[in-house]
Amino acid sequence: MPPSFAHQITKYNPADRDERGHYNGAEDTVSDHGPVEAAYLEAIAAFAQESGIDQLEIREPEVTGFVNFGLEAPVDGHGLAGLFPPDLTGYYDGAKVSVPVAQELVRAMLRDQGAWCRLEQQDTFTVHVGWDQYVYVGSDQPCEAAVARTRELGLFAEPITASPYAADLEEPEVTQAADEDFWERVRAELSSPQTLLLEEIYLRNATRWHRLTENNLDAVRAALGPRALLTLWPDLTPDVDAVLAALPEDESVDFVWEEPNGTIRHVMVDETDLRQLTTLMAGARAACALPLVLDERHPLFHVALPDSDGVLRARW
Repeated sequence: MPPSFAHQITKYNPADRDERGHYNGAEDTVSDHGPVEAAYLEAIAAFAQESGIDQLEIREPEVTGFVNFGLEAPVDGHGLAGLFPPDLTGYYDGAKVSVPVAQELVRAMLRDQGAWCRLEQQDTFTVHVGWDQYVYVGSDQPCEAAVARTRELGLFAEPITASPYAADLEEPEVTQAADEDFWERVRAELSSPQTLLLEEIYLRNATRWHRLTENNLDAVRAALGPRALLTLWPDLTPDVDAVLAALPEDESVDFVWEEPNGTIRHVMVDETDLRQLTTLMAGARAACALPLVLDERHPLFHVALPDSDGVLRARW
């Protein structure tokens, strides 16, 4: 259940909205990187304090993907530099952060710097950042003092029924957990012997690839990101030229290959990228092309990592 009370926090005066609720005033739709942005962060802190919240959980974290729709250009590190290490350790679904860190995450989202996530405390408190400097705060408390403080800061806190960015829990894409039975099935596949390709999405729009063998299975498994989405594919083929020759002429694919040093890389390509891809592939040991259209993707397994207690809480 969503929190009982929800507010839309913006810099847009409701008096400057038309009959459909569309804002037609003079405020810009990007962050000022200054006092107005700071007011947003202080308002969130006021709501958290009145709700008795001192930490929040990161949910459905993502980074800049193949296409960026933000109004500002993405930056190196997705706006997370200084909050998390360069490899983004600590930025994962289910990670708990203090309110000051949550404020910095909101700052990065207000600036469209590449990172986005929901910030939640179960069903008692939520912070969601939408388009055009719209922020939605939900609480199990009416937070009248926080509403008043938001107005003092020059912002507007308007009551709403619920956040439009609340997670859709009706039909999750993945319901099967990568439990011990799953790993035993993978081990049995590898004992043939054969090699399999594992796609690990540890954040939305962030992927690592692994060629699994019976010998490296345990090491790869131990290094997987918390709550990662795992997709198991047939292995790469050593006939790289044949893979290149079979690329479709009218659709994009996810092209995956193994470099001479054993690193697995991937890139989204279409027919216009073929010449560049051929150069990029020089010396590749093996490769494959995976369709991007969901109806055409037929992996061996599609699972998500459960928490240490065995419960699958990831919302993919």
